[in-house]
Amino acid sequence: MRVLGIDPGLRNLGWGVIDVSGSRLSHVANGVCHSTGADLAQRLLSLHIQLTEIVTRFSPDTAAIEQTFVNKDGVATLKLGQARGIALLVPAQAGLSVGEYAPNRVKKTVVGVGHADKGQIAHMVKMQLPGANPESPDAADALAIAICHAHYTRGGQELRVAGRVEA
Repeated sequence: MRVLGIDPGLRNLGWGVIDVSGSRLSHVANGVCHSTGADLAQRLLSLHIQLTEIVTRFSPDTAAIEQTFVNKDGVATLKLGQARGIALLVPAQAGLSVGEYAPNRVKKTVVGVGHADKGQIAHMVKMQLPGANPESPDAADALAIAICHAHYTRGGQELRVAGRVEA
């Protein structure tokens, strides 16, 4: 199973691709989509185009994205939500299922604690994916999201934990 992890952002959208074979994880690629354009619509379009190229190039079987929460800056939250919409739309257009994970779940899965910092996440991503050298903290986060998704799915199916669906 090939998993695309996406860390949504309007300026920098991190992405990471891993292969999963049983309990074995291997790094395929990672990077950052940088939005371009003078206005919001153009920036979102540039993210859409770049992410579509990544999906086409790496042919993932499934995708995962980090959930976002409302913060104190409403305008920034809305813009992030729009970038997150692109991150959900592109895999859906390719016919992929998309898992969504809270940031604390991703951190707990990859690092072991729900309040890990970006340095800890990058370190543990490198430990779990030998040979991986994330391009940036956004790419490391995207790989962590892919790792989390791999732990909560097997063969593209969501795992049931204590009667509830985990994903």
